[in-house]
Amino acid sequence: MSVPEPKASNPRLRAVLGHEFFAPYQWKRRIALWSGAVLVALAAILFAKASEWAYRLFQQLLTHGTWIPLVLTPLVFGLLCWVTEGRLRAARGSGIPQVIATIHVEDAGFRAKMLALPIAASKMVLTLLALTVGASIGREGPTVHVGAGLMHWLGRRFGFDDPKALSRFILAGGAAGIAAAFNTPLAGVVFAIEELAGTFEHRFSGLLLTAVFVGGVVSMGILGNYAYFGTVQASLPLGHAWLAVLECGIVCGLAGGLFARLILLSQQGPLAAIGRLRERYPVPFAIGCGLALAVIGVLSHNTVYGTGYTQARAFVQDAADTPGQGFGVLKLLANVVSYWAGIPGGIFSPALAVGAGLGHNIAYFLPHVPGEAVVLLGMSAYLAGVTAAPLTSAVIAMELTNNQAMVIPIMATCLLARAASSIFSRTPVYKDFAERMIRDFEQLHAAQHAAIEDLGATSTFGEPVAPAPSDTEESE
Repeated sequence: MSVPEPKASNPRLRAVLGHEFFAPYQWKRRIALWSGAVLVALAAILFAKASEWAYRLFQQLLTHGTWIPLVLTPLVFGLLCWVTEGRLRAARGSGIPQVIATIHVEDAGFRAKMLALPIAASKMVLTLLALTVGASIGREGPTVHVGAGLMHWLGRRFGFDDPKALSRFILAGGAAGIAAAFNTPLAGVVFAIEELAGTFEHRFSGLLLTAVFVGGVVSMGILGNYAYFGTVQASLPLGHAWLAVLECGIVCGLAGGLFARLILLSQQGPLAAIGRLRERYPVPFAIGCGLALAVIGVLSHNTVYGTGYTQARAFVQDAADTPGQGFGVLKLLANVVSYWAGIPGGIFSPALAVGAGLGHNIAYFLPHVPGEAVVLLGMSAYLAGVTAAPLTSAVIAMELTNNQAMVIPIMATCLLARAASSIFSRTPVYKDFAERMIRDFEQLHAAQHAAIEDLGATSTFGEPVAPAPSDTEESE
């Protein structure tokens, strides 16, 4: 006689405990995510402090002679290009295109090549070395790359080998990286949706939000709750002051699109010739870019080197020690030659500096409009023109200055700048670079597949094929 199973004493409690929230797999994923967010935040803080130290070292070198970059910068640019010619090639550039490409390509080999820990470590070290010689680059893009690499590695260590699951880890790591780099959690979320993933899915929204806010809490707990450029109280009154929206949106948007077009090196015209020259003679070309940067540095009285954080902050705060009127244009040229060199480094901070400089120029023609407001509009508009991500640019500008009073003018300027930038660059710059990486991978994969098929055909029709092993041989 069978004994009937006892009924649950509390069916409701049993149903609650059986909910997906309490599933071991879900908690394993949460622990991996939270641990990764903490790790990314710590890496971002370390990278930020090291970047400041590296640039201070360069400034100390300048005190011994403004001619030093004319010799040192070209040599180090050539060295960085040579080092990243082989296995460390994925460490070149911003790092954001690499993250976008790995989110959309689920091949394990491709992801390992782009996000391996040696790539993340070399990205940080080589970016710091570039800043030590005055490269006009930022650390935010590399932080996104490092964050995605760390989260990808941690996800695999926790046993999440499913490609789609790893895509969400990579996305969360990149978002946590940008949030920790700027201390802007909301911008991290928007950046991931608008730029990295290009879409919003409810399946990973909770994962993404958790990673960003855990990383943000760690960052604020160590560095404090601060605004990147300090609090800016500027506002834009209704009326003729809104001419600043029109002027900043068009001028800075066009400038941002022009910058994107220049660094993309299109397939036709003079830019294509520059691209072929760089591909044929990469190291000498990088040395030439380093020399060009040093010459621009001399012309700008040493203001265009580094991330441009100090200069952008001075413009936004309307400080007395702002650079000259030509800073925006010279900084743009410095950013171009630094990116052309093919060295590791991002474009976020330098783009903010260029936009601030251009906004300062535009404010000269609008004497009745608050200068800080025009600078803030120029900064956000130029970033929107470069990245073709108006929502991210607007949120970043507001969070960097702790200013909510200008949300509508900033958003209007960013949307106008995005439209203006498309005249020069129709495809977003990060997306274009990512598509090139994906195309190169697919071509290489197709070539390898064709080579294997040719080898098989040769074995079949040219030489006798070895007999298949017997069951006994297979077991041995």
